[in-house]
Amino acid sequence: MTVRILISDKMSEEGLGYFRGQEGFEVDYQPEILMDDLAGAIGRYDALVIRSRTQVTRETLANTGALKIIGRAGAGVDNVDLDAATERGILVMNTPGANTMATAEHAISMLMALARRIPFADSTMKEGRWAKKDIVGVELFDKTLGIIGLGRIGRVVAERLNAFGMKILAHDPFLTCEVARQLNVEPADLDTICAQADMITIHCPINDETRGLLDARRLGLMKPTALVVNCARGGIVDEDALYDALKEGRIAGAAVDVFATEPLPGESKLRELPNAVLTPHLAATTGEAQEKVARELAEQLRDSLVSGVVRNAVNAPSIDNKTYQQLAPVLDLCLRLGRLCSQYIGPGVNRIEITYKGAKAKHDPTPLTTELIKGFLQFHFSEPVNSVNALYIARRMGIKIVETRTEEIDDVYAGLITVRTVSDTGEVNTISGTLNHRREPRLVMVNQKQVDAIPQGEMLLLENRDVPGIIGSVGTCLGRHGINIAMLSWGRLKPGGDAMTVINTDNPISDEVLAELGSLPNVLGARHVVI
Repeated sequence: MTVRILISDKMSEEGLGYFRGQEGFEVDYQPEILMDDLAGAIGRYDALVIRSRTQVTRETLANTGALKIIGRAGAGVDNVDLDAATERGILVMNTPGANTMATAEHAISMLMALARRIPFADSTMKEGRWAKKDIVGVELFDKTLGIIGLGRIGRVVAERLNAFGMKILAHDPFLTCEVARQLNVEPADLDTICAQADMITIHCPINDETRGLLDARRLGLMKPTALVVNCARGGIVDEDALYDALKEGRIAGAAVDVFATEPLPGESKLRELPNAVLTPHLAATTGEAQEKVARELAEQLRDSLVSGVVRNAVNAPSIDNKTYQQLAPVLDLCLRLGRLCSQYIGPGVNRIEITYKGAKAKHDPTPLTTELIKGFLQFHFSEPVNSVNALYIARRMGIKIVETRTEEIDDVYAGLITVRTVSDTGEVNTISGTLNHRREPRLVMVNQKQVDAIPQGEMLLLENRDVPGIIGSVGTCLGRHGINIAMLSWGRLKPGGDAMTVINTDNPISDEVLAELGSLPNVLGARHVVI
């Protein structure tokens, strides 16, 4: 069997050797191919191997022909249109662990270079100066380090910098107490990290939640002596706000390897700053890392194309097409319930119990559970989460998943999916959903309070007392901020007791509005969810 492989990014001779050494592989190495030419050629190959240069867009995949796999020699797949690939049945795989050590070491190197002002010292020496008295560094020992994102890379950084005698604060939505103890880190929210940390390093993905994560407000919380390192993804730190903070001396320094626009434009103001250390997206660029990603990807392609064994897939379907068509609405409901639970409940969950009741109990629960856990993890998790790795990641994070099936028919709902979560602190929450007669998703119960809400778009979940006027005060607050109510549902356990109000809105709900709602009389809590 001959397998045709197109490699469209630069690769070392050692890396190419791993592909050329696979029996039956016919390798076409075109590292300078233009994207327009790639779109025309891609259909002649069984697999496309890329790094970060190649942009696989929907247009690129318009005529995929024989293409079966896109393999990313590295972790990030930001340059691949996953939806377009999935629609065309093309498997996308990566090598998420191969460059972990290289990236972690680069982040630590950037931090140390920044702390001891090594690039500045080097420039003065090459200018013929001896500026010893003008260059005073800081030690890592006994300092507080903030780590944002505790995936593979964040964990390695935590392990290494523990050895430097640093106190480590860590933020990750799915950091459990057990993992925190293992890594000797202290869980903290972002604002606490910004206010207390002497040094901050970022290791989370770029998505709608993390874009602009370190903005002007959070940079303003930092100490004037604070140092910031970003070797994750461009756009997580607001570059304009960072420039202003560095220029005005509101923070002491920053080391940046990734940028919102790459290559970094020559006119970028960051290039002007002596207290900014810049590298051109080098974190994963070591000889060892490049060999590892090439070797692992070559083996993954061989196993998938020759043996049918799929590893490190980003978008692999878990069920056949016929079953998928039957289960599609239920899978969609599970994904929505997972996303809702993740945002409503918050971090620290160590147990998820899922009960399938009625008609939904007749199916194999694995794809349903996978979709629900994928939704639960992917909204905040610091690594790509998909149908292949969701359950594995949950287990790795110490989350126990318990499935129960009962064909008993509920008195109210023909089929019900109930998610019960238990957190490290013992907090228990229960959320239930079902499909209506048109097979559309519905949220029908939150902590035993019956509601009837559509789990989509902007949602506001209020815990409140069952007293007259509560709906009016909430509606007045939203109206004052120009937020239109699309749908409202109310549930209670008994008259005059605690109640749950679920509101779908046409507009986003800011933190300011959320805080104002939470301060209203008889409102016990307000949470914003986006599905």
